[in-house]
Amino acid sequence: MTGGIGAVKNIPYNSETGLVLPREVQLQRMKRVMAQELTEIQRQILTLYYFENKRPAEIARIRGVHRSTVLRTLRRAENRLRRFLQY
Repeated sequence: MTGGIGAVKNIPYNSETGLVLPREVQLQRMKRVMAQELTEIQRQILTLYYFENKRPAEIARIRGVHRSTVLRTLRRAENRLRRFLQY
């Protein structure tokens, strides 16, 4: 492992992107942020879109809203996730 500011023992460090956390750690962090920082609707839409592979039109039909509402909610949820998952 090359040293560097922020390098932690036994965690890979990439000089271009910084720390590279194991996938399990990344998933745990994402689940925690989803549970604590997103609204219930944002969680539902993210789950339908990413984990159940539903298209925005399908999600809109399921939720009884317009497709643009689904896309807007998805974008806001992704932005919140990104903000809270940054190092």
